[in-house]
Amino acid sequence: MEDAQPKCSRCLQLITSDDSLAFEDHQILHLDCRRPRDLSPEERALLYRYCFDHAVAECPACGEDFRQEELACDQWGNRKHLCPRCRADLTERLREHLDGCPLVPGEVRRRAREARAAVRRLVKHGYERSGQRDARMREAKAAFAALRETMQKSAGGEIA
Repeated sequence: MEDAQPKCSRCLQLITSDDSLAFEDHQILHLDCRRPRDLSPEERALLYRYCFDHAVAECPACGEDFRQEELACDQWGNRKHLCPRCRADLTERLREHLDGCPLVPGEVRRRAREARAAVRRLVKHGYERSGQRDARMREAKAAFAALRETMQKSAGGEIA
């Protein structure tokens, strides 16, 4: 019997719906096994393109707002997007910001939500019957392709 929750074939750790994922053949992998919950390339591109000049995260511990260039990283601990004062991880705050930022085009935000939802369904149902898993994998790949295409269109033909 197969595991209910998928594991990354590179690092053998469980994959969660909050992880940034890559798809290789019929496998789900962490985009970066050292930082499984790090921002995806699409999320980083959106932050850079639309949110570079304003606050993108509020630290729940300090109550301070920060622009992305003000955030700290811990290179030895493989952590990024940290509060420069208390070192709290603000990655989820960045995602929340992207989901609600009025400067990110509505169609791009919608496509990003659809891509995250497709990944959640894929991970939630894990390795159920092969046909259903393959269909969910195709759905997630298609959702990310649609997001990238929408991002490219909104950038005037250039990918951010």
